[in-house]
Amino acid sequence: MTDPASPIKIGTKTLKNRITMAPTVKFAAGADGLVTDEFVHHYEERAKHGVGLIVLEATCVAPEGRLFPSQLGLWCDEQIEGHRKIADAVHKHGTLIIPQIHHGGLGTHPACGPLTSPTKVRWNNGDEEVDAVELTLEDIARIQQQFVDAAIRAQKAGYDGVQLHGCHAYLINNFASPVNKRTDRYGGSIENLARFGSEIISGIRKACGPDFIISMRVSGADPSPKEAPLIAEQYVAAGCDYLQVSCGIAEFPDVPWDESLPYTKIAALGVAMHEHFKGRVPVSTVNGFRTVEQVRYMFDHDLIDTIDLACGLLADPAFTGAILTGEPYVKCASCPQCAYGPFHAHKCPAAVKRGVEEFRF
Repeated sequence: MTDPASPIKIGTKTLKNRITMAPTVKFAAGADGLVTDEFVHHYEERAKHGVGLIVLEATCVAPEGRLFPSQLGLWCDEQIEGHRKIADAVHKHGTLIIPQIHHGGLGTHPACGPLTSPTKVRWNNGDEEVDAVELTLEDIARIQQQFVDAAIRAQKAGYDGVQLHGCHAYLINNFASPVNKRTDRYGGSIENLARFGSEIISGIRKACGPDFIISMRVSGADPSPKEAPLIAEQYVAAGCDYLQVSCGIAEFPDVPWDESLPYTKIAALGVAMHEHFKGRVPVSTVNGFRTVEQVRYMFDHDLIDTIDLACGLLADPAFTGAILTGEPYVKCASCPQCAYGPFHAHKCPAAVKRGVEEFRF
């Protein structure tokens, strides 16, 4: 049994508790990718209620790799000052914060740039089936440097580290997935499938030093559930401090899970990764945690080191306090389309119940 209020060490830094905020994209920046006051308010509100770590939403390393034209960015120095405002606001409350740095790959919005992939593949870009651009070795090196440069800007902004987005069909995930059919040093063996991400981790560690958290949001299913922990081992060997687990491209019908469990099949990927590493590296899981009882079950049974909260924490920032101290909170309504998502057509019922009348996102 683990107390979710107990501290945990990530790299050389210590989280004050084991509750973290998952990266949840708002698509509320302008075409310039700059931080606005709405972002600062949004993240400070979650920090005020005691969350141990915030992972800032997907923040693109290159304008041509964006998920959407209004995605946050860290691709130029002009964006640093806005990020510093977020970091400062969150740090006032004793919460650590790291941005999730990201390149769309096969998830790139067609208005921003072409879909890119380790190898040529037919893929749906949201409007139609298109051929993704196969990256050359020169392209790979250029994009890897964009990740490193974004991490350097994050450090200058005062963030405690970065998370690399290696899930959900985005570029790092593409390299570690069945999509990758390369026959050079970036394809084939487990070491080669992980090489793209591993080299980024090594580059960030060299540029930002030992006291900068490097997290990877890794797929627990790519290139298969059996091989995913071996990919993660490569990332850890390269210098990754923290594995935050979700899903990617590959299916995972055989992951140990059944509907009687109080956590989802996606969350089960994190449980499996935690079992593999057995305390050698902190492992987090995500997906569907909307009640105190669900979260406490995970810690009571030592299934995970930390838990990433998404919709439940968007619905009410007090969800963290409810887990840690029994603070009252309003439960997420599990809407089919989250009101805090990028294209919501309704107001969050939990926020309305809390008396929040003006929505910033």
